[in-house]
Amino acid sequence: MTTIDVPEVIDRREGPYGEVVLRRHGELLQIIANGCFLMDTSDGRSERLLVDAALDALTGRFQPSVLIGGLGVGFSLAHAAANPDWGAITVVEREPAVIDWHRAGPLAALSAEALADPRTQIVEADLVAYLDETCATFDALCLDIDNGPDWTVSDSNETLYSPAGLASCARVLNPGGVLAVWSARPSPEFEETLGNAGFHQVRTEEIPVARGVPDVVHLAVRPG
Repeated sequence: MTTIDVPEVIDRREGPYGEVVLRRHGELLQIIANGCFLMDTSDGRSERLLVDAALDALTGRFQPSVLIGGLGVGFSLAHAAANPDWGAITVVEREPAVIDWHRAGPLAALSAEALADPRTQIVEADLVAYLDETCATFDALCLDIDNGPDWTVSDSNETLYSPAGLASCARVLNPGGVLAVWSARPSPEFEETLGNAGFHQVRTEEIPVARGVPDVVHLAVRPG
């Protein structure tokens, strides 16, 4: 008889934006939001590229600050904190459950050292609202809150990839700052929107995957 490998639900909560679930599937931990698979602990290459590509684009800038949109399973935060070249590291995460899973749950194994780093600050907030309201500025914005500009987790996130949302991104970026956006698939339309929003040096880096369309990181620079 064939045994069906069924994911085990570790925690299920009703958050401010709907249901969030942490599952274990074999050795992997998975985050599910409103029934939509967000990410797991299987790889992390694209999340690390998100952070590295932003830093590489900040040529010659000493101890640049970075805002990471979305804590997820912690790959981006852990990778940024492992690099002494970054200065202040701010992570905005809207789901209290995700923050709890990192601070005192199964995901702590991935992020405990990064959370203890004095450069790290976790902000519990909706990223779209945070960008509209904050007085802080950053050298880099690394955004990984959706499956991409064309595949958002919630309808409200669509604003982030619109001209108005990109204007908010530009407002909190220091002159010459870098916007890096993770996506599960390329989006030529988003590249065009970035250019129309006034960003320069718009480009896309691909991350090959085992099968299917490659993950990508969209990169753009605020003039100045």
